[in-house]
Amino acid sequence: MAKRILVAEDDPDNRCIVVKVLTREGYETLEADDGRSALALARRERPDLIVMDLGMLGMDGWEAARRLKADPQTADIRIIALTAFALRGDEERAREAGYDGYLSKPCRPKTIREAVARFLAGR
Repeated sequence: MAKRILVAEDDPDNRCIVVKVLTREGYETLEADDGRSALALARRERPDLIVMDLGMLGMDGWEAARRLKADPQTADIRIIALTAFALRGDEERAREAGYDGYLSKPCRPKTIREAVARFLAGR
């Protein structure tokens, strides 16, 4: 059975790229365009991994990660940040919010594939 990955990204083009990279690797993908949708999907579908932007409109990825990690139902789902936030301290702040990994945009498809495979192998 294919591993399921939730891709939460408010930019449709960026979301499409990540989804294409992952589906070509044989993963099943779920898509959300904001943090609130990502929370609902994660609770309902229990994906194996979440790849989520930090700077989404509405509920951002910072808050969504905090809520996911605070909820016993979703706390064990690993989350990778895929974000344009690349200033000093942003990775540390993302980890404090609950992210398990951090990739800065723009990000090569190979880097996404490798990070996802590494996190899923750790399960």
